[in-house]
Amino acid sequence: MKIKTGDTVKVISGHYKGTVSEVKSVDPKNNKVIVEGVNMIKKSLKPNQQNPEGGVIEKEAEIDASNVMLYDKKAKSISRVGYKVEDGKKTRIFKKSGAEIKEAKK
Repeated sequence: MKIKTGDTVKVISGHYKGTVSEVKSVDPKNNKVIVEGVNMIKKSLKPNQQNPEGGVIEKEAEIDASNVMLYDKKAKSISRVGYKVEDGKKTRIFKKSGAEIKEAKK
């Protein structure tokens, strides 16, 4: 999977099309990603020790990784991902601009 946690992506299809946000988590086995503020769902919680009131919370649900593309903040455009090997190190690059993708801090 070419998208990693912390990457900035743009949603390219669906209800949230055009939204630029950060990836919160990645599930490579199912090819799904959770993007901050995208695909919001309401979930009912039963009362428990930590939350005696219970109630309804709003949280992000997974979307398919094919519905997002990496977003280049400098060029302000989306791009596919390529790889470049220099001195035995493999780095991700934007295909459009050729710029290196900075690894997100965890």
